[in-house]
Amino acid sequence: MKKAKFDMFMSWSRQRSVQVLIFIAFVYVVLVGLEVPFVFKTGFSLVSQEGFAKNRHLNSKTFVLESEEYVEERKAPNRPVDAPVRVLDQSRPERRRIRELHTLLSNLAFNGSSVNMNSTDGFSGILKSAKEAFDVGKKFWEELELHRQEAIPVDYNNKTEECPHSISISGLEFQEKGRMMVLPCGLTLGSHITVVGKPKKAHPEQDPKISLLKTGQFLMVSQFMMELQGLKTVDGEEPPRILHLNPRLRGDWSGKPVIEQNTCYRMQWGTAQRCDGLRSKDTEETVDRQVKCENWIRDNNDTHSEQSKSSWWLNRLIAGRTKKMSIDWPFPFSEEKLFVLTLSAGFEGYHINVDGRHVTSFPYRTGFSLEDATGLSLNGDIDVDSVFAASLPATHPNFAPQRHLDMSNRWKAPPLLDQPVDMFIGILSAGNHFAERMAIRKSWMQHQLIRSSNVVARFFVALHARKEVNVELKKEADFFGDIVIVPYMDHYDLVVLKTVAICEYGVRVASAKNIMKCDDDTFVRVDAVIKEVKKVPENRSLYIGNINYHHKPLRSGKWAVTYEEWPEEDYPAYANGPGYIVSSDIANFIVSEYDSYNLKLFKMEDVSMGMWVEKFNSSRPVQYVHSLKFSQSGCVEDYYSAHYQSPRQMICMWNKLQQQGRPLCCNMR
Repeated sequence: MKKAKFDMFMSWSRQRSVQVLIFIAFVYVVLVGLEVPFVFKTGFSLVSQEGFAKNRHLNSKTFVLESEEYVEERKAPNRPVDAPVRVLDQSRPERRRIRELHTLLSNLAFNGSSVNMNSTDGFSGILKSAKEAFDVGKKFWEELELHRQEAIPVDYNNKTEECPHSISISGLEFQEKGRMMVLPCGLTLGSHITVVGKPKKAHPEQDPKISLLKTGQFLMVSQFMMELQGLKTVDGEEPPRILHLNPRLRGDWSGKPVIEQNTCYRMQWGTAQRCDGLRSKDTEETVDRQVKCENWIRDNNDTHSEQSKSSWWLNRLIAGRTKKMSIDWPFPFSEEKLFVLTLSAGFEGYHINVDGRHVTSFPYRTGFSLEDATGLSLNGDIDVDSVFAASLPATHPNFAPQRHLDMSNRWKAPPLLDQPVDMFIGILSAGNHFAERMAIRKSWMQHQLIRSSNVVARFFVALHARKEVNVELKKEADFFGDIVIVPYMDHYDLVVLKTVAICEYGVRVASAKNIMKCDDDTFVRVDAVIKEVKKVPENRSLYIGNINYHHKPLRSGKWAVTYEEWPEEDYPAYANGPGYIVSSDIANFIVSEYDSYNLKLFKMEDVSMGMWVEKFNSSRPVQYVHSLKFSQSGCVEDYYSAHYQSPRQMICMWNKLQQQGRPLCCNMR
């Protein structure tokens, strides 16, 4: 009896245990079911979510990126140390949505019906030009969209053009060709050019450019210029002077004969190398072991020069070969006397010999290459007898503008995030400036602030007059995703429209706190610019740059401005165009004024910005910040932005910034 009760009790206990175990298992399953989504929502501390994220977004049109603030801080050594750091909510990390933009075109519109074509007002002239440019641009874009599959770019390489080993032309033929000898394939190491000519007799000039004179004075001048030019590196612009050789027999400000050498890129001259008759110091660097400047007699006395030569030969005969003799040679050029000049390309620079004697050497400068030297010009006070070029390259270099494009995914623009950005940088560019845009992509656009989309940069390009350029431009824009096309026919006087388009994109698309405008030959230190902006309180309207005060319009010359275009005697305070920043409220005001047809347009875009800021300042105070570190003319020490930088200089400056951790120039300017 007792045993039966015991067995019944054990059976009941086992059943109870099984029920408890089943209940515990059920509770466990429920808890696990609730915990998994919670874990996925809050995130693992050590386990990557990449695989989960990939599956979650597979069928979604809106992509979500997890926050990368900590990664950005570690990877950005150039980031300002005093920049505010956002404190993140660890339980709900910040989500950064990517915007999907489906058009390459700017949203900037132009209503031509509001333009009075009969108006004589100075500001109406640019509106008339804008109307015509937008009408033509519209047709070009429609044609490009309609026939994009049929569009066949022309062969920029022009393979039918031969690469002669040597070229020889007479002085008469040289004159008939506009005093220019074309070098189809440029130069290469060992190439040399020989010029036989005769300097003209000095003549009076009242504005010699190489000396300062009082009103009514004149000066006797005799000088000529020999230049290697990059004829095929640009289209519709002044070609770069890869080498500028300027012998000044008479008329230099020093009063003595000199030889000046230099380079020029986009009408911006570098630092001249002047040879004035004094030999370069022994401590100065040489060029292929040749001094930069040889010595010559500085009084330019021909009689003394002939006596010096005779005395040298006499002393040589008396002293014999064992004693080293020296001679004071005259200036290598004389008025109305024939000379033979030979320019040769060495390892480190150009070498100039006159009548068989070395006179000067000029080191190669960053940004100017031998293969780009496709033209030789001779101008000024000189009669050319003949020109001969030899040891020219046998293979044809690629001069197609788009040859500079590196179609690699690593250079594509990062996505535009669906949140405000610290700064938007709009870069003015021309359709055929493929090299300039590629150099920027490979240099300062690689800054971590841009790669992380905290700062956004875009190129603003109008349509080119040549269809094949537009075809290549559209391909470039489709691939890299960093080009905004403003649909009008490009013209220098209408650059101001690109500036308005930058403001529109900055406030309405990028939702930027501040908008910077620069050119495609400007190198920008992104972290330094951000740091400068953060010095201004957030609630202030700002206008930062290299600001000009009380500048007056030029009424004559190449950059002349008529009274119809600008009736006032002074310009408003304005920042130089190569690099300036405005706050978003100013940019929004500009766009609103444009939309309501109240925005005055002036052909000088930087002056236009100054005019608009001045109008905004009348209703709300603007903090003007002036700094010479937004350099207008080349590169300066500790620059924020550096203008007139060639594509090669851009890469050089970026490499120095990364390798040495501080801003250094690459152009000796």
